[in-house]
Amino acid sequence: MFRSRSWFGGGWGRPKNPHSLEHLKYLYNVLSRNQTVSEHNRGLLVETLRSIAEILIWGDQNDSSVFDFFLEKNMLSFFLRIMRQRSGGSSFVCVQLLQTLNILFENIRNETSLYYLLSNNHVNSIIVHKFDFSDEEVMAYYISFLKTLSLKLNAHTIHFFYNEHTNDFPLYTEAIKFFNHPESMVRIAVRTLTLNVYKVEDASMLAFIRDRTAAPYFSNIVWFIGKHIQELDVCVRNDADHQSQNRLSDLVAEHLDHLHYLNDILCLNITDLNQVLTDHLLHKLLIPLYIYSLSTVRKPTGGVEAITKALNQKLNLNESSSNGGIPHEPSTGKVSCVVALFLLSQVCLIISHSPVVQTVAWIVLKSDRSIYDKGVEKLLEAYENEMKRNGKNEEASGSESSFKDDVVEEHKNITDEEKQRLATTPTESESVSEKPFLETVYNALDCSENDYAALFALILLYAMAYNKGIMPDINEQVLRPKKTYTSKTSSRDVRYTYNTYLVDKLLYIVLLSCQPSCRVRLVTLELALKLLVQLVMADGKSVLLESHKSTIESAKTQSTALLRNFYKSEEIFLDMFEHEYCDMSKTSLNVEWLCMDSAILLPPTGTPMTGIDFTKRLPCGEQVERARRAIRVFFLVRNVVLTLNGEMETQLPLTNPQSCVQIDQALDLNNSDLIACTVLWKDGTKTRRFLVIDVLQLILVEPDTKRLGWGVAKLVGFLQDIEVTGDKDDSRCLHITIHRPLSGTTTNRVPLLSAKFVFDDNIRCMAAKQRLTKGRIKARQKKMQHIARLLEIPGQSGPPSPAFVGGGIYNRSAGRGLRDRPFGLSRGPGFATPRWESPPGVTHRTDESRRHRDSDPKNLKKDDRTPNRSRDSSSSRTKSREGSPRMPRPRSEEIPLELIKKASNSVIDMTPKIAIVPRPQLKEESEEVEKKPEEEVSISSEETSFIASERRNSKKGGNIETV
Repeated sequence: MFRSRSWFGGGWGRPKNPHSLEHLKYLYNVLSRNQTVSEHNRGLLVETLRSIAEILIWGDQNDSSVFDFFLEKNMLSFFLRIMRQRSGGSSFVCVQLLQTLNILFENIRNETSLYYLLSNNHVNSIIVHKFDFSDEEVMAYYISFLKTLSLKLNAHTIHFFYNEHTNDFPLYTEAIKFFNHPESMVRIAVRTLTLNVYKVEDASMLAFIRDRTAAPYFSNIVWFIGKHIQELDVCVRNDADHQSQNRLSDLVAEHLDHLHYLNDILCLNITDLNQVLTDHLLHKLLIPLYIYSLSTVRKPTGGVEAITKALNQKLNLNESSSNGGIPHEPSTGKVSCVVALFLLSQVCLIISHSPVVQTVAWIVLKSDRSIYDKGVEKLLEAYENEMKRNGKNEEASGSESSFKDDVVEEHKNITDEEKQRLATTPTESESVSEKPFLETVYNALDCSENDYAALFALILLYAMAYNKGIMPDINEQVLRPKKTYTSKTSSRDVRYTYNTYLVDKLLYIVLLSCQPSCRVRLVTLELALKLLVQLVMADGKSVLLESHKSTIESAKTQSTALLRNFYKSEEIFLDMFEHEYCDMSKTSLNVEWLCMDSAILLPPTGTPMTGIDFTKRLPCGEQVERARRAIRVFFLVRNVVLTLNGEMETQLPLTNPQSCVQIDQALDLNNSDLIACTVLWKDGTKTRRFLVIDVLQLILVEPDTKRLGWGVAKLVGFLQDIEVTGDKDDSRCLHITIHRPLSGTTTNRVPLLSAKFVFDDNIRCMAAKQRLTKGRIKARQKKMQHIARLLEIPGQSGPPSPAFVGGGIYNRSAGRGLRDRPFGLSRGPGFATPRWESPPGVTHRTDESRRHRDSDPKNLKKDDRTPNRSRDSSSSRTKSREGSPRMPRPRSEEIPLELIKKASNSVIDMTPKIAIVPRPQLKEESEEVEKKPEEEVSISSEETSFIASERRNSKKGGNIETV
């Protein structure tokens, strides 16, 4: 009746406080009475173990007597006794036991408590226990327990795990058995554990690892990496249709994990381990499998075209082939050339240990064919001999450098043609055929068919050029310009030479990319341009020869001509132009991230259905993607030309963000035209604002409470990004949507504003719609004109458009503070401008002549002075726009002043740029106005009430002038 439902029975002797020494004693009694695991008590044991861990963690921080009791009763022995049982419920309890130990060691902070737990060697007994690893849950908690223990290793705790007398280290030796476990979480935990072990500075422990486990462990790692590479190569060859991208992605990610793990070991700078690991990597993996796979293509005796043809046939680079893969003979133990280039690129991008990457770079760039035929050992022997010779040469650098200076001085007075001939040294062109690996890399740069192999060759050269572990003398003249002093006394007389053979290859890729129907991807072009800048820039300046300068200028001309074919007046071109520039300026090419993408291992495709990024695939047949590619090619080539010429970009972006109005910025709105409106948001809230229309922006302002005639910008949007539609039910309303500026992160443009604008009357509503529509058109036209000037389209010469320099008001207010920026110094944001500051050329001659003609007394009749172009009788005039007859508008398409039914003392400016003098009133009209009540005639203008209230007392009748 009073029986408790808990695992601990009735609980008559159970302490009420679960976090106390008494509760731990109670749990100890429970374990003592249930030392044999059965189906009936396994739940009780699981709950007891969980509670013990909880009390021990509490005691670690609050009561040291808890651990004293735990150690006194040797409670870990109960854990061992439970694990060693083979009863039916032991597996279930083992899972909880491992989880309890994991939580316990993970949360212990006191070193004394940790020493208590590690004493008596019970933890090592738990480590070597034969668990049932076929149970995934047991495997997961066991490996997590080992990793947690490795995080507690230091110079003091290492002696609890490594027994120097018995020469035993169970934590390490048991863990490395799972380094190739099928579960990725287990493999990652093993790598983390081994790194934590290697970081402990204990000589005897490291000696044990070196002598007993290093050679077999590293040998097994290298063997499994090689096997993994063979699987990756098979997947690439059999997936020409991009059907196994997930499998390929997993294989590439696993190879990256291997390389990062090896690099982490090498970066620990443990001499003995690094020597063993480097020896295994070079002898069993990098040279025989990675580098020797580059030499599958031997040079035929038929010239450059025959070489390229044979290479393409061997590599099967043509996308129109039946399987798109690369021939591979499993018996040779090699992988395809494209995969080898990709793998070597990853090695040079990730590993920075000098003995490894420097050996790889020297073999690829400088090894001779005669040495290559003798095998791996001779290659490594030749590299060591080369390093020894370089060391001896450095000791005798004084005498040798003077001799070199004398040799260089002999060629001091030579022509440019002779300089170019000297720059093309025999080591660049004639001896390339004698270097089998470098020859393969250079031949892969041929993009006549496609850029499949060229991309990986560029990545490899780029990685070698920027790897800090490779000495400059290996890259010099091949991947970096060579600097030679031509005078013994002065260090200013310098001559630079560079690899003209490689530069010719790169420039050919650039020129090919500027052709309309080329098959070079954007990422290949960008990488080629990056490598080109690396090759020809020295001491912050370009050392290009004149012939190469003319080639890159020709590429710029061709890219401009290519983009000129897509230049159209439609809105989509401007949006694409700005979007691509924004995207390219925000994200630059990261070569290491590029090598993480497994999609580039597959043959180039042109369909977006594969999900591959646009820069990493060919454009599809649509005109839009071809235009996007032409825009990006133009930007890339233009940027490199500016860099090589030492110039700064002054024409892009099309909109200068520094000159735009920002939110919460104070604006001087005196002499500016404003339109009052009420903004109805989608959530139902209403906000009273004043609409201001600038050259480039739409601005919603509210009056500044501190200064008369000033306003604070509360919302800012570009006119080119607005959409305006009328309301069918209410002629005073407009639906306005302002899209956010283009961003390179996403193509979905979330609206910055989407609300309903309610104006005071339909005339103001029509005026606002007209100005917004016209402002949008003009803003886009100015930017299109700016693009036309960039593309050197005939008829578009002249200074940069105001869209870039900021428009009329921006530059004149640049000298003031951000919060004190006058808005009406030049042209007002509503296009209204004071007469005394009207810029030249704004008022059209036709409009001015019409004004003079209408206001000239000679053109009026003698009896009533009625204008020649008089309207109908004033009796037919109503407050509706439909009742007034049509009249020719000025070229600015403004609404005539007489349609605005306001009194003469109301100062409202609805004209953007043209100062309009009011039409002289007829006698009938003046009499009608006099008959109207004063309250109907004198209507205060809300738009200008907060700017200058004294304007309400301005002159009446025909003397009023709206500016």
